[in-house]
Formats: sequence, C-alpha cells, structure tokens
Amino acid sequence: MITESLEKEHFNYLNTAVIVIDDNLKVACMNNAAEFLIGLSEKQLCGIPLSTIIKNGQEMITAIESAATDKSSFTARSKELEFVTGRNVTSDYTVGFLPGEGILLELNQVDHHLRITRDEINHAQSSAMHKMVKNLAHEVRNPLGGLRGAAQLLEKELDDPDLREYTRIIISEADRLKELVSRILGDSKIAHEKIEINIHQLLERVRQLCIAEGLNGIEIKDDYDPSIPPVNAYADQLIQAILNIVRNALEALNSNGRIIFRTRVVRQVIIGNVKHKLAMKIDIQDNGPGIAEDIKENLFLPTITTKENGTGLGLSIAQSIIYQHKGIIECNEVDGETVFSIFLPLEDY
Repeated sequence: MITESLEKEHFNYLNTAVIVIDDNLKVACMNNAAEFLIGLSEKQLCGIPLSTIIKNGQEMITAIESAATDKSSFTARSKELEFVTGRNVTSDYTVGFLPGEGILLELNQVDHHLRITRDEINHAQSSAMHKMVKNLAHEVRNPLGGLRGAAQLLEKELDDPDLREYTRIIISEADRLKELVSRILGDSKIAHEKIEINIHQLLERVRQLCIAEGLNGIEIKDDYDPSIPPVNAYADQLIQAILNIVRNALEALNSNGRIIFRTRVVRQVIIGNVKHKLAMKIDIQDNGPGIAEDIKENLFLPTITTKENGTGLGLSIAQSIIYQHKGIIECNEVDGETVFSIFLPLEDY
C-alpha cells in the first residue's frame, strides 16, 4: 500500500510506468502507466511475484535484490522485456530503494518512440505509393470488364449449381475490384460512406475467396472473439487489405501449413501517436518459413518482394487501406510463426 510518502494520486500523474515491489518481490502497487504497459490492471497484479509478470526478468530481479540489500539504485538501458500478457517491449528501467515502501521499479518504454517514427515514415511512403497506384489503376480497369463478361457467358453454359457458384464469385469480385479502382481514381458513383460490418463475416468472406482460389492442402483456422461489436468500415477495401496479407501467407506456405484468423478486443492501444481506449486486433498468423531479415524493415514499401514475378504492391496497398481506417498493420514473429496484426480503433466507429 502506498503511504503518504508516495500518494497514489500523484503516482498516477507520471507518464512512465512505476511499480512498487515489496520485500517478497511481489507487486505492492503500480500506476496507470504500468497497467497500460503490461496490459493488466493493478487489481489483477497486486500480490503477484515479479518473476511471474516479467517472464525473462531474472536480471531485473537480481538488480532488485541488490538494491534492497545495498539500499542503492540501478539503471539498465534498452532491455527486451516479455510480459505474461504476451507483450514484448524494449525498455529502459531503473531500480531504486524506497525507504518504508520497498523497491521502486521505473520502466520507460523506448521501442514505442521508435515505432511512432517508423509509422510516420510509413505513412509518408504510403501517400507516395497511393499516387503510383492511381496510375496502375488505369491499366487494371479494362481487363476487369472482359473478365466479368467472360464469367457471365460461362455461367449461362453451366448446369451444375456448384460450378455456377464459382462464376458468381468471379463476377462479384470483378465488380468489387472495379469499384476499388473507381475509388482509387476518384470517380466512384457510390458514396464514400462506411457501412456497418461484422468483422467475422468479413473474414469468412476472405476465407471463401481463398478456397475458391485454391488452398492446396493449407488449412485456415479461426479463433474469434464473439464479443467484438459491429464496426463501420469500407467493407470492400478492408476485404482487399486482409486478402492481400492472406495471399502472402498462402504463397509463403507453398501448399503445406496452417493459417489462423484471430480477433480480439485490446485496451489502451497507441496507434501512431494517438492513444485509444479500445481497439480491434485482427491477427493473420501462419507457420511458414518467416520473413527474410533483409526486407523486414521495408516490408510495406512498394516493389519490395521476394517473389520472382511479384509487384510488391500487396502489403503496401493493405497498409494504405488500413491507414484510411485510422489503423495500423504490424508484423511480428511469435513462437517462430509470422503474425500480421491489424489494429483498428473501436471508439472511432
């Protein structure tokens, strides 16, 4: 419990994460910034050993024990910390002895500042890419008309309802892509308004499109959070963004592997430099070979690709679409698997 020497109200005014550790190396209390950093509340963590909360925190625990014994302080720079919530952050931390209270642990996340800079750069790159895509859109429009017409003629020749379902998918996708092209070129006749969508229905639509294109033995699993509310979005564009990511995963797996669609509601998320109370997180996770180290930093740039005949526009377009929804895409490696995470702020919808 915090005494008069460290009033809780003042404690919460700090922007850096602060945790008070008792003599048994358990959490005595923490401020709001620490709750946000870890992803759990003080009520959930109070009385829990620090070694349980920070999975790779042995070095920190040794420093805390030394500070308690010597009544001294210790500072470490740019340490990778893995929290029990699954969050991984790079943080400076300071351990200090607090008379009558225990040990004061101050965490200052540094990778967040690096990410903000990276996001700003990506946003500028995305704007440049959007101009380039406008030029390409002109070349895409005409073949779409021919594709749709051919599908309509084929549908008339088919007696099997199951086969006609595939032609209807072709026609539907041609119409969707034509509308996307029109929006890119700024001459869409349909009002640029968001519609209410169920994100899981949208993901199932993406799964259906992938099945139609051929999974070749690749399994697509789902792990949905049914509590996610409907959101307002540009449905066709969101489908395209997710589809671009999934297609990359399918090509990386090369007919052998598994993809997981996962949805969650996450709290206290920073997107760009804006803090949001609630956000939707959509993960596309695959157990493929991963992403080459030499392209990780430039993954969302136009023309960045490892495919022999690839354009490198898929992820760049996906990123541009998610930016239009005030969201962001991140790519991480979790337990040896590649995870693309889309964050969309819920309170903005």
